[in-house]
Amino acid sequence: MNEYDSNRILDFTKNINYISTKNIEEADCYILNTCHIRAKATDKVYHEVGRVKKEFKNKKKPIVLIVGCVAQAEGEVLLKKEKFIDAVVGPQSYHKINKIISNIENNNKEINSTEFEVIEKFDQLHLIKNSNSKISSFLTIQEGCDKFCKFCVVPYTRGPEYSRSFSEIISEANQLIENGSQEIILLGQNVNAYNFKDKKLSDLLNSLNEIKDLKRIRYTTSHPKDFTNDLIDAHGECKKLMPLLHLPVQSGSTKILKSMNRNHTVEEYFAIIEKLKKKNPSIKFSSDFIIAYPGETKDDFEKTVSLMKQVEFINSYSFNFSARPGTPAANLKKINEKIAKERLTIFQRVAGEIKTKYRRKLVDSTTSVLFENKAKDADKYFGRDEYFNSVIVNSKENLSGKVRNVKIKSCNQNTLFGEIISENKPKEYAA
Repeated sequence: MNEYDSNRILDFTKNINYISTKNIEEADCYILNTCHIRAKATDKVYHEVGRVKKEFKNKKKPIVLIVGCVAQAEGEVLLKKEKFIDAVVGPQSYHKINKIISNIENNNKEINSTEFEVIEKFDQLHLIKNSNSKISSFLTIQEGCDKFCKFCVVPYTRGPEYSRSFSEIISEANQLIENGSQEIILLGQNVNAYNFKDKKLSDLLNSLNEIKDLKRIRYTTSHPKDFTNDLIDAHGECKKLMPLLHLPVQSGSTKILKSMNRNHTVEEYFAIIEKLKKKNPSIKFSSDFIIAYPGETKDDFEKTVSLMKQVEFINSYSFNFSARPGTPAANLKKINEKIAKERLTIFQRVAGEIKTKYRRKLVDSTTSVLFENKAKDADKYFGRDEYFNSVIVNSKENLSGKVRNVKIKSCNQNTLFGEIISENKPKEYAA
């Protein structure tokens, strides 16, 4: 979502004659877009601002803006602690960024813009053409969270759940496709909580599935509590919807899930998985896990390991519990750091073994790949298969934007390497 937001910020600032530069020493304005999910995020902000200060020690100071969730959560502290920062802008206020920059240009005043104005933001976004032209593009459809998991800072930084207009989303999707996008990834803090005038995520998927020039659809991130039967049906009916679902579970212990205020049990999570498998037998899953959440016993941890083994997630993101200031879990007694690290090591080893086993099975198989760009090495192209695996092939043909069948020849932990099967036609994605 931060990548999507950053692209839209660039779209806004074009109207006041700013363009993007990759050379920091050329910058008149430096914008750092931030995430507050992990504890080290704030430290990274100060480190990065320090780097900019050093770069401009003997030059004219650029306008420095901190935007995103760290700005929302710690804006006043940032402005007081680091005078090099000119403004902090929350994730629901970046539609004001042109006015903020203009004000700083005129009077160099410190500005704190961290109001929750999500309706106004999306109204403004609709007026600015999305210029992103990547083969695979993000598209935000929903923001905020009403779930209030005890460990999570999102409700406090992104605000309550809000769904964009159905017609605006379809309009922006068509813009992206006109720009050259062939895959759209729908985004939301709770993307399957999307609900605009009785239109749900399944309605969006069905509508996007009908767009002729769109090849692939994905969405992230889902919450098990909002996984309705109509969405499950879409996984069997929408041919362009890719068969990988990221469905965070956080723990394999119902006791810990209750402590987290996740509002679902492990049994309910399994039931969703089984329903999806019946609708689409080829579907696979990835997930998020918090290890050593306060109160987690050895038995709770072993249940999480067991869940990983049962579902065989082909990808997972696991971290030790990280207390976020202002969340209810921040006040809970933490598990011994040594035990926490040992559990994470064990869990990640199991997850890594499952991922390696899965990838090795792909060697000598054929997979359908949408190629996104040419790699830095000559005649190498990068793309992703239906399960979002990175694939690299050698080719004299310009493969960007094309779907090709690829035979996988080898792999490592992060990438599949293959060759184009020229005699086979690529899979068709009929609406």
